[in-house]
Amino acid sequence: MEEAKQDFLQEKIYSELRRIFGFTQFKGYQKEVIEDLLSGKNVMVIMPTGGGKSLCYQLPAMLMEGLAIVISPLIALMKNQVDAIRQMQGEKSVAHFLNSSLGKHESTKVKNDVLSGKTKMLYIAPESLMKPENTEFLKQVKLSFVAIDEAHCISEWGHDFRPEYRRIREMVNNIGQDIPIIALTATATEKVRNDILKNLNIEDAQLYIASFNRPNLYYEVRPKPDDEKLLIKEIIRFIKNNEHKSGIIYCLARKKVEEVAQILNLNGIKAMPYHAGLDAKQRAVTQDKFLMEDIDVICATIAFGMGIDKPDVRYVIHYDMPKSLEGYYQETGRAGRDGGEGKCIAFYAEKDMNKLERFLVNKTLTEREVAIQLMESATSYAESSVCRRTTLLTYFGEEYKEVSCGNCDNCLHPKKRVEASEDILAVLEVVEQTKQMFKAESIVNILIGNASADIKTCRYHKLDLFGYGKDKSKLHWKAVVRQCIIEGFIKKDIESFGLLKLLPKAETYREHPYEILVPEDHDFENPDSFDDVEMVAPGSAGSGADDTLFAILKDIRKSIANKEKLAPNIIFEERSLVDMTIQYPTSLEKMSKIIGVGEAKAKRYGQQFCDAIKQYVEDNDIIPPEQLIVKSNQSSATGIKTYIIKSIDKKIDFADIAKGKNMDMEELLDSIERIISFGNKLDISYYVNQVVEEDHREEILECFKELETDDVATVLEELGEDEYTEEEVRLMRIVFISKYGQ
Repeated sequence: MEEAKQDFLQEKIYSELRRIFGFTQFKGYQKEVIEDLLSGKNVMVIMPTGGGKSLCYQLPAMLMEGLAIVISPLIALMKNQVDAIRQMQGEKSVAHFLNSSLGKHESTKVKNDVLSGKTKMLYIAPESLMKPENTEFLKQVKLSFVAIDEAHCISEWGHDFRPEYRRIREMVNNIGQDIPIIALTATATEKVRNDILKNLNIEDAQLYIASFNRPNLYYEVRPKPDDEKLLIKEIIRFIKNNEHKSGIIYCLARKKVEEVAQILNLNGIKAMPYHAGLDAKQRAVTQDKFLMEDIDVICATIAFGMGIDKPDVRYVIHYDMPKSLEGYYQETGRAGRDGGEGKCIAFYAEKDMNKLERFLVNKTLTEREVAIQLMESATSYAESSVCRRTTLLTYFGEEYKEVSCGNCDNCLHPKKRVEASEDILAVLEVVEQTKQMFKAESIVNILIGNASADIKTCRYHKLDLFGYGKDKSKLHWKAVVRQCIIEGFIKKDIESFGLLKLLPKAETYREHPYEILVPEDHDFENPDSFDDVEMVAPGSAGSGADDTLFAILKDIRKSIANKEKLAPNIIFEERSLVDMTIQYPTSLEKMSKIIGVGEAKAKRYGQQFCDAIKQYVEDNDIIPPEQLIVKSNQSSATGIKTYIIKSIDKKIDFADIAKGKNMDMEELLDSIERIISFGNKLDISYYVNQVVEEDHREEILECFKELETDDVATVLEELGEDEYTEEEVRLMRIVFISKYGQ
């Protein structure tokens, strides 16, 4: 009986995932989290922005008896999420928010829907939950669970601490129902995690920590010019290169936010400022314009971001380096939440961080130490020439095993690496001799022979290793210390404000040392040391999307959004539009199989899109994927097309792509040629550059251009079959058509 019940539950979970949300599979730990919550367990979820946190409580809320309370920090975020779930479910009363933006009549309507049992999710701010009348009201309702979004706000060690969040456990107790709690956040170090669990009194919670890695994000740190006109010029050039894409520019000062927004507008870029100094109405108008795609750029302080539910932000620029790596990670996480491209560009100047330290003079000693430690981590990240992902993930306690991520400035333009095993041993020795009671800066000072006051006080200027590395730069020794942290030899102890502590792995290395290469840090005091590289991050070429159809569908989406006064992404997310340009759905049945399109959305909006796609297919003589005949004993033609496009997008070797569908190379090339004949663009240069010699690539392309034909036999005859192979010419024909034939 119990087994049959579990099978039914599994079937129900997947059917509702498809019906409501339009997905056939869960991401990461979503399924396990949902199952634990359904079984009444407390859960804590650490999942990066765009990882699918909201589904972890939205789906259980639909399946469980009673009302789920979702505690959320910002009114705008509540409204966006409520709008989205209503559209997915096709029913207005299924979700509500209760906050200060509602009038008396609206609040009464919400409460009536809740009492009638129509409402499955109620979004509420902690301030509203604290009101006695709301506590008394919720005592009348059967609750399923409490979800706490942005749970890092609970912790004083978090980058966005909010005192009212620390009273959530007390408020839940006041309601008086024994219900599970799920706490969710995108960023939490071990210290923050423990603080959250303890404060909520859910130390027994099932803990799920998804990878902090966001592979679609490109990270770059650039030296900040002293002349701000040059900085603005560089930013304008970047935005112009990313025209019609949504972006956020973060500045630390409100005045700077307004200045930058004004200059962008003068240069033909639709931008608006957003900061806490503006009244609530103006902030709401600005945010709505951004969500509705009436403006392309928001210039903001950190007051903007947590309340934004826009999955297609394509770039985040930091005019000033943030005060902490948590803040940086959270803010860059606004980009590419849908899995599409996301470019994260930060401008760093050491003098900016020094200025921030001076602002701490009126803080308590503890507050000052915590803030300085957080800033040091941000500085270390900026100055390091190690892979950005490695540094970020190490900070959050995750090991990144790839040698190069291939999607950050340091990996694309690597600095010279030097063998440093002896220097690493010296660092470990000094950490031990100073009784693990010094921070990184003091360890470096000892090694370069700088007898600072604290070093003299402890008489460490008498150590044998004092001045051991004086022939090498301070930058070098900072890089060595950072490498020791990455290798797992030492750690910065948060409890003691960043003192370096030896880890067990250090002793193993000291007994059996091996070669370790260390890249030199960036010298931000000497901007001329940077390569003259254009600030243009890798794009999202090779997605296989039909750009012309995509533009048509985007216009239809915008028209519907304006009419219904909803954000365009609530109608259909950008990834759904991209999938439509690959699958060409011309009926509601086919539309309901598009990623992110559930039954309710397909029924409500699908026909307009189907009609436009049908017309486009007819006008352009496009053969829909289901009419393709591809020899394969494993998948349909549609599945193979999607599989090939996604595999090329991930730069998978052609041999592996063919093997995955039981094809030979000729069959794979046949399929790719069909795909590009429909107007899809594929970037196969990563493979071609490996298998076709450079001079052959140039000769074949030149021949295609001169002969004004894309016929393989003609080109092969012209070049000579003795020197060139048919496979080479076919590969270069794909490159030629993708590049010049559209």
